[in-house]
Amino acid sequence: MTVNATLDTFFGKPVRDFSHGDRVGDPRAVYRLMQEYEADETQEELLAEFLGQTNLATLDALVIGSWANGPEESPAGYLEALIARRAELPALRALFVGDMTCEDCEISWIIQTNYAPLLAAFPQLETLRIRGAEQLVVPPFAHASLKELAIETGGLPDAVVAGIAQSTLPQLEHLELWLGDENYGFGGSIAPYADLLARIDPSRLTYLGLRNATISDEIAEHVARQPWLGRLHTLDLSMGTLGDRGALALAASPHIAGLKRLDVRHHYIGDAAIAKLRALPLELIIDGAEEEDDGERYVQVSE
Repeated sequence: MTVNATLDTFFGKPVRDFSHGDRVGDPRAVYRLMQEYEADETQEELLAEFLGQTNLATLDALVIGSWANGPEESPAGYLEALIARRAELPALRALFVGDMTCEDCEISWIIQTNYAPLLAAFPQLETLRIRGAEQLVVPPFAHASLKELAIETGGLPDAVVAGIAQSTLPQLEHLELWLGDENYGFGGSIAPYADLLARIDPSRLTYLGLRNATISDEIAEHVARQPWLGRLHTLDLSMGTLGDRGALALAASPHIAGLKRLDVRHHYIGDAAIAKLRALPLELIIDGAEEEDDGERYVQVSE
């Protein structure tokens, strides 16, 4: 399956589209910059057009949607222009880059870029959400304000995971990674994620999402053994291939007491194991089980 919808809300506000020639009409909204395929205006020109109609001193959130040719160019023009005008954007706290559907560009085709310059230029940034992993670079970085980091992919490269693991993020509360499928860039092993969890001290997180994973059972078994599990508010293993093995490991975990919410939507869990999860003293977010295809399980979003 693919991504079929864009965000309705971001940073607690409604999202409105802004394309070339539009007017900013809702000062309460977060705007999503949208380019048509092979648009005449550049990324820098569309951003300048939008910023020219905005109170720069109070602009706190921005969404970058489809750019003119997602499979062939990155959003570097947008990011470089934001960096060049960083002194004019003191209130910017939240940024989502790549909020587009499969009709704009399949998630595995979205070209990304290096986020080190952006993170260095905006030390006040609290939320960064990225969709797509082709050419994505997130080297080790230090950031004193970042609370939420989310990377949505059909296949997350191990190098990106290692970069996050080696970063210094003292305020991080929400970590969300879409692991994806080996055919689209996922490394196939739990080892980088075990290392990540060992390094970042998940006990300080309110939300941990290791979503859209072909190794959901291995992740669940690993997490079930961790003393910090019950200090999370939400564990999100949705969109993946979780089955009885992982579900039973979580249900039997001596550390799960204290967890408030468990999200396992898009799963392959049998009725007996579901009953054990339902017996846990937490909010279980679950839907109907997926059916294996000739013994194969699939993540929700890959291509």
